[in-house]
Amino acid sequence: MAQIPLKSVTQTVQRILHKSGYSPEETAIISDVLMYAQMRGNNQGIVKLIGAGLPRNPNCRPPSIVHQTPISARIDGGGSIGMVVAHYALTVALEHAREQGFALVGTFNSNSSTGAIGYYAGQAAQAGYIGFVFAGSGEYVAPHGAYQPLFGTNPLAVGVPTAGKPIVLDMATSAIARYGIIEAQTAGQTLPEGVAYDAAGSPTTDPTAALAGAIRTFGGHKGGGLALMVELLTGALVGTSRHADGRKADWGTLTMLIDPTLLTDRDGFIERVQQVTGLVKDAKRLPDMDEILLPGERGDRQYERVVASGVIEIEERLWDALQAAAAG
Repeated sequence: MAQIPLKSVTQTVQRILHKSGYSPEETAIISDVLMYAQMRGNNQGIVKLIGAGLPRNPNCRPPSIVHQTPISARIDGGGSIGMVVAHYALTVALEHAREQGFALVGTFNSNSSTGAIGYYAGQAAQAGYIGFVFAGSGEYVAPHGAYQPLFGTNPLAVGVPTAGKPIVLDMATSAIARYGIIEAQTAGQTLPEGVAYDAAGSPTTDPTAALAGAIRTFGGHKGGGLALMVELLTGALVGTSRHADGRKADWGTLTMLIDPTLLTDRDGFIERVQQVTGLVKDAKRLPDMDEILLPGERGDRQYERVVASGVIEIEERLWDALQAAAAG
């Protein structure tokens, strides 16, 4: 692993995005989401910029609202990158939530990943709302009991405000994130057992074979059911489209914000959240556990270490590939 100054990594990411055709405003949004993930040790980070990368769709339009009510909005992403569309969706959702205490915002017609969706759920929670974010993507994951890729990795995130840092759950419904496979491929590593199939449906630990095959859902039939629900919420509900052969033509997201004061007083809510999380942190631990961590706590600590040191650890081949992309 290479120890790289944080400033150098951020500048390299921004150079790549600029070379890919993004405006300064778009570059700032995308870079912020990618670096959020990278600094937390999340595989939705800068690995997205190598290989095919994240080229800007030359025919994209700014995201726009095509239908709206006092509590909801449906957004046409205009063929833009998912991070720009999700950023706009959160902005719209926050406006509705401030006025009504609740917001439901769906997007369709984005052309790529939204990045780490805990970024958006966390921002919602930081603003005082309970935030739910669901994201669809391309056909990478097989339904439980099958090996044909039909679903996206279909992550979901939930952010809950507290007296301090929000609690943020951010998880894929697949057994491994697609970019986790790409990271392993870049580093010349194998995959864990039981997370992917090759194109013939045989279990594989070879990242290249997995990318040509399918990823499994996590947790057997339960994870498979959850993956299906996210697929429906980010496809059928928000109105994404498909080609004649059934393949996805675009991707969608769903963002929901809830003001806790719709049901209770804010101080009482925060106090009860702290009570529950305190019980969890103080729970009797198994012999091999040093500490019970809340969702997002490990990532928060790593983020803080990176900020404090000004240095980030990056796999050497990934750093080489990023520098080549920035210079090419």
